[in-house]
Amino acid sequence: MSSRAATLEAIRKNRPSGEYALPEVPVFAPLVGEDLVAEFGERLKRMGGRIAEPGSADPFEAVRERLKASKIVASAVPEIEGNRDLSQVAQPQDLADVDVAVVRAVFGVAETGSVLFTQDELRVNAVAYLAQHLIVLLDPADILVNIQAAYRRPEFGRAAYAVLHTGPSATADIEGVLIHGAQGVRSLTVLLMPRGAH
Repeated sequence: MSSRAATLEAIRKNRPSGEYALPEVPVFAPLVGEDLVAEFGERLKRMGGRIAEPGSADPFEAVRERLKASKIVASAVPEIEGNRDLSQVAQPQDLADVDVAVVRAVFGVAETGSVLFTQDELRVNAVAYLAQHLIVLLDPADILVNIQAAYRRPEFGRAAYAVLHTGPSATADIEGVLIHGAQGVRSLTVLLMPRGAH
């Protein structure tokens, strides 16, 4: 028996009988103002990300240069055509050469500037980490006030995989020097685009 199987078996044997409800998540007073889009954008910016509005003639005007300059684009959205088909990815490491990934967030969180993805949005979970740059489509109507509101959403219960992203990858050394793109995406741009707008 493997150590993993032995550990799980020990947990099963020693689990108290009965059903136990998850603890109730308290409702906290919002730490942000009423303009959730502005609050989300401000916090995203603080975390090294950027927010963009759709252009009038070209909805993707704010990210068009990034897309044009990229050799490999992996798109998980119908609005942008990529040249790396995520449905054909056999191993996560097959995405190591992706310049830009384009995904749609389930929702955003104004209090933290975070966006939520599940396996349904990413298609291949690793694409949000291995791409050099991440472009996220977010419906402004899907911005929630805080993390407590986010945890009440059903996506957490339904998803096999769910992750909140807050800005691009970042690390800081002991002297407090912050570096973005150290272990993951070098930039994260959120494009405010209502669902079905394009």
